Amino acid sequence: MTPTDLQAPGMAGRRALAKAITLLESSLPKHRAQADALLSACLPLSGKALRLGLSGVPGVGKSSFIEALGLRLIGQGHRVAVLAVDPSSSVSGGSILGDKTRMDRLALEEAAFIRPSPSRGVLGGVASHTREVMRLVEAAGYDVVIVETVGVGQSEVAVAGMTDCFCLLQLPKSGDELQAIKRGVMELADLVVIHKADIDKAAATRAQVQIVSSLRLHGQAHGAVGTPEVLQASSQTGDGVAEVWAAVQRHQQRIDRDARRHQQDLAWLHERVQDGLQQAFRERLGHRLPGVEAQVRAGTLAASTAARQLLQEFLGDQDHG
Repeated sequence: MTPTDLQAPGMAGRRALAKAITLLESSLPKHRAQADALLSACLPLSGKALRLGLSGVPGVGKSSFIEALGLRLIGQGHRVAVLAVDPSSSVSGGSILGDKTRMDRLALEEAAFIRPSPSRGVLGGVASHTREVMRLVEAAGYDVVIVETVGVGQSEVAVAGMTDCFCLLQLPKSGDELQAIKRGVMELADLVVIHKADIDKAAATRAQVQIVSSLRLHGQAHGAVGTPEVLQASSQTGDGVAEVWAAVQRHQQRIDRDARRHQQDLAWLHERVQDGLQQAFRERLGHRLPGVEAQVRAGTLAASTAARQLLQEFLGDQDHG
């Protein structure tokens, strides 16, 4: 498979792209080598798309908002790729992968590509190969890439670290427990959208005022130069969707995207090294873990001592540490 296959028109290109992503997600060594070769060939053709991260609590309407935004962008001549990550069960490892059914209209558009992937327990609510998949869809000619996360735990940190603009969706009746006042989200969000504003306009306006006030206080406390824009929108009526996209474009004009991309690539490097080390550790010493864990649970072996011993064994250095 080559980048030319990914750029084929119509269904042929989308099928090739889907197969390429499946190749990336495979854990088989022979597939990994093929995926690395394809990824390297795609690098010169990637990196030019606008990468939009989108997060929010379950029920805030992430998929419906993405569909409304995606349809509008396609109407303007853009090609939109949506990388939607579904949570995997911690018990069975299964995942529903229902984003295509929730974005049925967008899925029918030839200029759209929707790829649901399981998180497989990866911290941050994004799939382990999301960064690589972004490169493939960019090489395939998609100029807007939207990454939708599961919206739990550290998903905001993960998606903000791999996109150009991070958008946080909030519900109108968030009240005094607004997630936006949390320091971590305040430092990461580039744009806050009160979604489903049509349900209760007064509540949406109150939430908008509260978030704006909270963000200003945070900016003053931490010396921030500017604060994220806070907007209202409804995917049901379409109100505010165009304004959100305009805010995303304004944000792009304020940032040094090249510098941000360099930081993202370095983060990608360290992430893959860490993942590779963890996989190698599991392959070599995974059989030892149950016994060591039993000792730690029983209180006969300190966790720090157990970790040091395992690492020494893994590194083949039994005489130091």
